[in-house]
Amino acid sequence: MSDSFDLIVVGAGPGGYVAAIRGAQLGLKVAVVERESKLGGTCLRVGCIPSKALLESSELYEKSGKHFEERGLLVKSLELDLARMMKHKEGVIATLDGGIQGLLKKNKVERFIGHGRLKGKGVVEVAGESTVTLTGKKILIATGSVSSSLPGIQLDHDRVGTSTEALSWPEVPKHLVVIGAGVIGLELGTVWRRLGAKVTVLEYLPRILPGVDEQVAAEAKKIFEKQGLVFRLGAKVTSAAAHGQSCRVEIDGSEAIECDRVLVAVGRKPCTDNLGLEDAGVQMDKRGFIQVNSGYQSTATGVYAIGDVIGGAMLAHKAEEEGVACVEKMVTGHGHINYSVIPGVVYTEPEIASVGANEDALKAAGVKYRSGKFAFAANGRARAAGHTDGFVKVLADEVTDRVLGVHIIGTHAGELIHEAAVAMQFGASSEDIARCCHAHPTLSESIKEAAMAVDKRAIHS
Repeated sequence: MSDSFDLIVVGAGPGGYVAAIRGAQLGLKVAVVERESKLGGTCLRVGCIPSKALLESSELYEKSGKHFEERGLLVKSLELDLARMMKHKEGVIATLDGGIQGLLKKNKVERFIGHGRLKGKGVVEVAGESTVTLTGKKILIATGSVSSSLPGIQLDHDRVGTSTEALSWPEVPKHLVVIGAGVIGLELGTVWRRLGAKVTVLEYLPRILPGVDEQVAAEAKKIFEKQGLVFRLGAKVTSAAAHGQSCRVEIDGSEAIECDRVLVAVGRKPCTDNLGLEDAGVQMDKRGFIQVNSGYQSTATGVYAIGDVIGGAMLAHKAEEEGVACVEKMVTGHGHINYSVIPGVVYTEPEIASVGANEDALKAAGVKYRSGKFAFAANGRARAAGHTDGFVKVLADEVTDRVLGVHIIGTHAGELIHEAAVAMQFGASSEDIARCCHAHPTLSESIKEAAMAVDKRAIHS
């Protein structure tokens, strides 16, 4: 069997299915190849969405058990039904998967279930229940990434597992060891701590959240420790393995830790194995990332790539933007992403969000800047809601006042950051933000006050 298309997208994660829909909107005949039965990729199946469902549910559980009473809300006989919590998570995934299926059908994108592999110029072989050969004028690789590990760690994908397993454990661990104090480790560590686990986080670096503004990361560590997370920094894990119903984690120069679950959260690597890329002439770097030009075209004619497989920020929304830009360039010759204003969010409580450069990056680049900071403790809405941890920090060019970066640690930071992203997209100055009227009482007033603080004229601090 052979089918011919204008565009074949291999991988139906955030980048792939969005690229397919945009291509169809622009008049292309499009096929999507995905080996998983559910669409949406890691993000929807075993990443962004299920983790947020569990973060939300676990936060409600902790609040109702520990914090409602101070508001005059007495909750008696609180119990955790973990199976029902997991069922809710699975329901969210199923609903969104159905939504994507519907969007592909609406836009007349043809879906093929199976493992896609390049088999010569313009040819993709799909190995599913039967083998199907597709031909396409252009092929887009959007296969995403998978969890990384470390030498000495024996993953059994049960007791010693990755984020995939940590989203579906059937019981709350008594003691969970998280290897890696990055976004994934802290989010899932937070989920299980709220549900009753003792959580120890091991990090090789001398700080948590590498890449996040250092002042924000330091504040986050203090808050997370107060919540109950235990951090061991500068810890080099040499081995981790399950022994029956328990696990043992060996640390260079320190006593080993005995626990009943281990979450390995040390980053992700591109999913490029068994795609036939080398045979097709697609060049990759030493880490396995596909090398592309500014139009997302690889070294093989007619083969493009976007998202996690090309490196950069491994974020669903970055992949989506690349999917749209790539297809628009294919069809119209134009497509653009401003990589300097892609926001990032850590969905703990408080949330951590940033866009643009942090102070370390500006100092390393020799950029002279001014900084304005405003604490949520001085914000009326935050005080009324009882969420006073954290602050907003605005970094602006010393000469032009153009906003270079905004960093937030505080409740709903993930929603607040987009005001800064839009402002930066349009080249706003801190003065521009400061002169915009913000409704009172709102958390967003803190962004206005931080912008005013750049010029040392914040009103409420």
